[in-house]
Amino acid sequence: MGDGPWSGGDEGWRVMRRRRTARWRRAKVRRGHLPARARVAVVGALLLCTTAALPGGSALAAGTPSPYAFAPDARSVTGAAGTSDAAPLTPGATYRSSLPSDGRTYYSLELDAVSDVYVSATAIPAPGSTVRAGDGIKVSVEDSDGRSCSSGTKTFGIVSTPRPIAAWGAREISVKRSRCETAGTYYVIVERVSTATSTPGTWDLELFATSEPPLRQTGATTAPEAWDSASQAPLTGEATRREGGSGFAAAESIGTGVWSSDIEPGRTLFYKVPLDWGRQLYATAELGSSNSGAGNAGGALNLSLYNPVHGFVDDASATYDGRQKTAELDPLPPVTYENRYAGPAPLSAMRFAGSYYLVVHLAAGVAEKFGEGPFRLTLRVRLEGAAQSGPAYAGAPEPRGVIEAGTGDWGAAAGGGAGSGAGGGGDAAMTVLAVSGIGTGTVVLVVLGVWTVVARRRAGAV
Repeated sequence: MGDGPWSGGDEGWRVMRRRRTARWRRAKVRRGHLPARARVAVVGALLLCTTAALPGGSALAAGTPSPYAFAPDARSVTGAAGTSDAAPLTPGATYRSSLPSDGRTYYSLELDAVSDVYVSATAIPAPGSTVRAGDGIKVSVEDSDGRSCSSGTKTFGIVSTPRPIAAWGAREISVKRSRCETAGTYYVIVERVSTATSTPGTWDLELFATSEPPLRQTGATTAPEAWDSASQAPLTGEATRREGGSGFAAAESIGTGVWSSDIEPGRTLFYKVPLDWGRQLYATAELGSSNSGAGNAGGALNLSLYNPVHGFVDDASATYDGRQKTAELDPLPPVTYENRYAGPAPLSAMRFAGSYYLVVHLAAGVAEKFGEGPFRLTLRVRLEGAAQSGPAYAGAPEPRGVIEAGTGDWGAAAGGGAGSGAGGGGDAAMTVLAVSGIGTGTVVLVVLGVWTVVARRRAGAV
């Protein structure tokens, strides 16, 4: 038989088997196959990465949920203690910052001489912190000489429980006011409104800056004198489920209809309602009855309305005693450009077409008397009036899609899921999922690469 391996008896057979096994392993590695233990490890790593990346997975479920969902594109910025080093803000952008318990925090704006600019500040106290009825937030805009352009304040009021609240300030070009009409540097000052018994502590802060261009042709400079201020009967019928978002950027879209969700004490839910020029909004929030507990929770339910630039419009509250209770917004005028010339703040805030925000909060104190819930929340929303053509702007607002007509009335057909429409919670969730998927894929590729190298080295060593 010659000098082949078969001529060596048992020893030759063992040598032949080892060589064939080595060639087989090297071929498996070249074809992308891994040993069984390697495949198990890779699959385990993939499952762990995927579980951690998906919303609701163990990595996201741990701990208390954040009380507020910041805009995904929010830029981090640090407020200054004075004007000399005030951090710049750009109209059209959203920022994340913080607000100390005392002192004024400064930011700057470089503005032209024709646009109106609005800055909203949303304060987010830490869950479990103590706030008083007189505590709140104030936003002011001043020119480079320290003269006030405007200011706005929002306090917690009778619903004195930590929750997101927002105030706004503006630099407006007005034929009735010559102040603050020049181009140059302006300053946004954000500060706490506090009582003597306020609890110290830093609040998270979201800043939103918006610009509104001038009109091509100046129209009326007085607010409408006549509008239907009568209350409307709340809508009835079967409710459509809408869970609500945890911030302005994650607000869930609704329109005319009856909408329901569950809400726990201490939670705040955000919804957005598209309003064209000429449309009028009526809204109520109803808290369902409870079969357990007793007593009276003052200021338990709060329904707030904010306009498209996150400026506070109005709110309503209700006390809860275990029976169903309703908070109803007072009638507001149809959306018109000329509302800005109205005296009362709720009227003048209805000056933009775009998405208005209904923000519902259930006080944490409800849990002490009626348990942790959840409780059934029902929103009844009615839009009246025909959509009208709005003013012709001599330019585009920034950011695009905020001050915007043509949004229509989405009604019961509004998407059918979380975050329907632009900027909704569904979009934010998909962004998280996409980013998580990229991260997961990267980790898996690294794991596969490492195991391939290890397998090749093992095969080469045989």
